[in-house]
Amino acid sequence: MASVQLSELVDFSQKSLLISAVSIAFNPTFWNIIARQEYHNKVLTRLFGGKSQTACYFLAATIFSLGIVRDLLYERALRHQPSHPLLETKEVTYFGFALLALGNLLVVSSTWQLGITGTFLGDYFGILMDDIVTGFPFNVTDAPMYYGSTMSFLGSALVYAKPAGLLVTVFVLFVYLVALRFENPFTAGIYAKRDAERAAVSKSDTKKTR
Repeated sequence: MASVQLSELVDFSQKSLLISAVSIAFNPTFWNIIARQEYHNKVLTRLFGGKSQTACYFLAATIFSLGIVRDLLYERALRHQPSHPLLETKEVTYFGFALLALGNLLVVSSTWQLGITGTFLGDYFGILMDDIVTGFPFNVTDAPMYYGSTMSFLGSALVYAKPAGLLVTVFVLFVYLVALRFENPFTAGIYAKRDAERAAVSKSDTKKTR
């Protein structure tokens, strides 16, 4: 059996593939930079006259819109890529649709659990959750939005029967894992600070009642 080169499976000359990859990397980079600027300097809150919730909703709409653009660019890139016979089977197509359904379930259910502000970085605006969400899908994975999105990318690659989509999915997972390494410790620090302040207030109140 003749060996197959990666260049035969993926058409790297298509600019749409590069544009899709740039969009994938740009989105989490953008919202992490903006969110940290908000946390440290209240950039968006000041822009919206001190209304942190309005500013958070604006960022949510921006992130959501960028996600739609990213998905459209990914679909466009797949259409410009060669298909492969091994992926053009009913079984692979059905599995692709199953991944799309499960991925979207993780994304939608996590948004339902967290709400708009909880999903779209409300923590950085000072809009904190009262308690840690432990129900589905957070009892399955601690990052259902990211893993659900990755599953959707993979599902689309299989439905379209495009090897390039498999390569892009690996890149998506890498980008999200890097983002998590920055986001998780920072978010944990926000809540640790909140808990420390609550403990200090509680301790002060206890002293006053003595």
